[in-house]
Amino acid sequence: MPHSPDESDSPPDLSHAGAVVDKAIEYMVGQNIGSLAIASALLGGAMGMLARSLDDAAIIGVLNNAISSVRAGELRAREH
Repeated sequence: MPHSPDESDSPPDLSHAGAVVDKAIEYMVGQNIGSLAIASALLGGAMGMLARSLDDAAIIGVLNNAISSVRAGELRAREH
């Protein structure tokens, strides 16, 4: 996935960010917020973060990688 090289992309930060997102999702589920609303809010936030960090061409690359993962069945494979 294209990204700008800075310290925030290091594996410890990625792991920490993932844990925070997992807790946020857990909290929202506990508040009876629907899955689609949660996913939409997270995606919107992620897109905003990407827009602050990358140019449009790089964002399109990230999105194309995500589309390729969906088409290849990689997201469904993670469910099992």
